[in-house]
Amino acid sequence: MQRPSLLRLLCTLLLLALPLSVTAQATGPDYTAWKNVAQRAEIAVENGRASSSALESLRIQVVGWREQFLEAQSANQSRIATLNSQIASLGTPAEGVEEAPDIAERRVELTSQLQRLRAPVVTAEEAYSRADGVIKEIDTLIRERQTDALLSSGPSPLNPVYWGPALEALGSSSSALTHEVSQAFKSEAQRNSFGRALPQIVILALVGFVLLWRGRRWSYSIVGFLSRHTQRGAHVWRFIASLLQILLPFIGLIALVEAAIETGLLGLRGTLLIDDVPWYGLILLSFRWLAGQLFPRREDEDTILDVEHKHATEARWYIAAVAPILVTALVFNVLASYDGWSDATRAVIGFPILIVTGVVLSRLGRILSVGLIDSSSEEETPLYRLRISRLLGRAVILVAIAGPVIGALGYGNAAARLMFASVATLALFGLVLVLQSFVSHLYAFIMRKNDSEEDGLIPILMGFALVLGAVPVLALIWGARAADITEVWTRFQEGFAIGDSRISPVDFLTFAVLFSAGYVLTRLLQGMMRTSILPRTKIDTGGRNAIVSGIGYIGIFLAAVIAISSAGINLSNIALVAGALSVGIGFGLQNIVSNFVSGIILLIERPIAEGDWIEVGGKMGYVRGISVRSTRIETFDRTDVIIPNADLVSGMVTNWTRGKTVGRVIVPVGVAYGNDTRKVESILLGIAREHSMVLLNPAPSIVFQGFGADSLDFEIRAILRDVNFVLSVKSDMNHEISKRFAEENIEIPFQQRDIWIRNPEALSSGVSDVNKKSHTTDKPATEKPAT
Repeated sequence: MQRPSLLRLLCTLLLLALPLSVTAQATGPDYTAWKNVAQRAEIAVENGRASSSALESLRIQVVGWREQFLEAQSANQSRIATLNSQIASLGTPAEGVEEAPDIAERRVELTSQLQRLRAPVVTAEEAYSRADGVIKEIDTLIRERQTDALLSSGPSPLNPVYWGPALEALGSSSSALTHEVSQAFKSEAQRNSFGRALPQIVILALVGFVLLWRGRRWSYSIVGFLSRHTQRGAHVWRFIASLLQILLPFIGLIALVEAAIETGLLGLRGTLLIDDVPWYGLILLSFRWLAGQLFPRREDEDTILDVEHKHATEARWYIAAVAPILVTALVFNVLASYDGWSDATRAVIGFPILIVTGVVLSRLGRILSVGLIDSSSEEETPLYRLRISRLLGRAVILVAIAGPVIGALGYGNAAARLMFASVATLALFGLVLVLQSFVSHLYAFIMRKNDSEEDGLIPILMGFALVLGAVPVLALIWGARAADITEVWTRFQEGFAIGDSRISPVDFLTFAVLFSAGYVLTRLLQGMMRTSILPRTKIDTGGRNAIVSGIGYIGIFLAAVIAISSAGINLSNIALVAGALSVGIGFGLQNIVSNFVSGIILLIERPIAEGDWIEVGGKMGYVRGISVRSTRIETFDRTDVIIPNADLVSGMVTNWTRGKTVGRVIVPVGVAYGNDTRKVESILLGIAREHSMVLLNPAPSIVFQGFGADSLDFEIRAILRDVNFVLSVKSDMNHEISKRFAEENIEIPFQQRDIWIRNPEALSSGVSDVNKKSHTTDKPATEKPAT
């Protein structure tokens, strides 16, 4: 049975953090030394006899050389670019025309310099290609060996022939372990050494026992204290304190292991086994902690997964039970490696572990696929989480069935990798959920937000970053090597080529940083101009807004150009692409381009400005914003109307407050015939002059419009200080007119109509005929007809 790669995974993660580079010499790579390394690596790959560890060591050397060659390719780049531009400036001689001797001589000289400077670059490129090819060959060979080992067929554990030797091998290892301990205890030298180290042993053992006995209780006490005495960030403090449930007992285990080693009575096998006891304990503590985080014991605590309490208790028990299974597998694997167990013994002893692991996985898969989501809370649970949980649960059930079957057929390595990798995947999935919840609570705590605001954009992006960070770990769990991860990262750093330019993640980072800095500076400049500088000038509000908007457009454009240039992107290539797309833009996006140009015209000419009262297309309101594509006006109904800028430039627009707020109001009034028109004019003129919003220069006027069908029609025409109050002025004047006319007995008529009937005699005869007919037909319901 193959040993689960949990410890190996930790070592791999540490290797990923180490730089795999060889310090380049000041004079460039030593190609003579490189040829020796390359020949040795190629011979090793060709023969295929070297061990995988030797190939990995050789690969690390080749990777270091490859990094040197990649760095050497960028040598003299600035000088080479200068020479290329110089040669281009000489031009190309026309066909059949002899070039001037001085120009031809200069071209030869520059070409010679260019070839001399390009020689080291070409050599580095060739060496880089050779190193890259050797690395690929080593990776292919190691990958083939891993595949062969994984798919190799061995003895079936169901064969009874192998059961007796397997039990004998297990008993022999246990007897050897006991014998070593007893022999060490019988040795007088060992007992003397034990006596001298007894004080240190007692202290270490005491510390270890105290931390193991009281460590978790202290952790629970800290969690309870922080929960009771913290109003904000309770989730954060509980999570941090819960980590002590792992840390304190782990330190206690280390102290106990050190005390046991100091006794000197364990023997070789005992020392070999006990060295890993802290890591075994860490596995036990971590799985128990993960179970408590995913499925809390208390029903009133917030849960990461929506689950019924009975299923939570079952899931917590099964997650905690996985850890002893893993520890047992690790212990048997140590004994098998030390005592040299046969493949049949490994298969027989490992098969019960596969069976128990399959039972636990099947129960967990059942909970994930069926019992995880409570039917009462299914509507409140995100659909994607529900689907992922159910899909993962069904996959786990399938693995729980397939693993023991594969192991029974003799493919013990494949079965062990499948099942233990599935266990590690479930643990990683749960850890990501726990960390994502903690990041959300931490963000809400730092930003002083409520718990209901934890599912904002920033926490979601942080959770996405956690998922991306878990992808390499997931690859390592399922058999990827650390070299595979570093190779992917190397390819990613090399970037990709666009024409003659190569774009790398560093270029993207440079672009993002410079563009963000330029954007922030532009916004700061806009704010300074809007609040500090422009208000002290005589420019009107519309002009100030136009200047601020123009600074924003120019600043963002310059920030983009500077960021692109600094990132190493050739603007000439972008210009070619823009030229190729211009035709398509002209036809497909002509309306957008038209609105964009119209927006610039509006900002420069300023026929309308923010705050103006305009009327366009039957819509009337205040201009609230002029953007690149459209203009937003707010109507008197407090609704926003989005008008394309092209309509404002090419259409008819009425601007009631262009440059000023003075405007005229017209109030129509009708009086009944027979009233004194001069008296009416005097009353109306007094009403207009008395209103506070009416200007006396120019003075208001009363116009006698004429003789209407029902009234004598007058109009009050006055100039207002602020035309924005035209409706309220009309209302005030109408109220005052009604009051003054009532006091002066001036009648305001309503519409009247006189109806003339040309033949009234026909109407009267028709009425009499109808009456006669009603008298002859209307009879009591009980009257019978005459006989």
